Amino acid sequence: MPPVTVHEILPALPDVPALRDRCRAPAMLEAVMDASGFGFFAYAASWSGTEEAALMDNGSGDDYAIVFSPAGAYARGFAHESRMSPYGDEDLAVWPGLVDAVPAAFRRYVTEPAFCDEGVPRATVVFWREAGDAAWRTGPVEFPADDPHGYADGAEDLFGVLAAGTPEAYRDFAEDYYEPERPLDLDAICHVFALRPLTEAVITALNPGADPAGAARAAARIGYPVAG
Repeated sequence: MPPVTVHEILPALPDVPALRDRCRAPAMLEAVMDASGFGFFAYAASWSGTEEAALMDNGSGDDYAIVFSPAGAYARGFAHESRMSPYGDEDLAVWPGLVDAVPAAFRRYVTEPAFCDEGVPRATVVFWREAGDAAWRTGPVEFPADDPHGYADGAEDLFGVLAAGTPEAYRDFAEDYYEPERPLDLDAICHVFALRPLTEAVITALNPGADPAGAARAAARIGYPVAG
């Protein structure tokens, strides 16, 4: 079976405003279920004065960032097991074609220090959508021919939950990652995915030990609504 690459992930992603909302939900859920601040997903509603950012870090060497700006959205992801990793050769180098077609509106993110190592983009997947685009785009990349594990760019592992975009997909992920012994409350997850205001009842359903005040502070950072 051929690997799932960025080309299969992109058609599953909604437009930029809807993706922004889709990214807020798992970040809010993570903030409630893991108050340590080391959750899988995060969201910075004030990444800068004009930008927001959705972030993922699995703690095992894989991460992504999606920057939302007035120009649209730019995404880069790094899968450490991919043969497209810039660390694959003796010399640190980005995979051919990965960032060549990034439009001018997003070029500064290619060299953003937070996304680079020694000035080289830390990425195996890059895609974007300008404000006037009708679809997501990616560069003219040829995937490794000698890839015995079929991992390709790692897009499925990086963006699979986001591409699925459903409460059920998040629940299945989270029960494996966080709570293998206790099923999670799907109604509470659906509440958050619908971006309905966060309430103490929902917080308790997700994590009986969560601090409501801490969850409210996290909601402010994420830009998630809180019940008055």
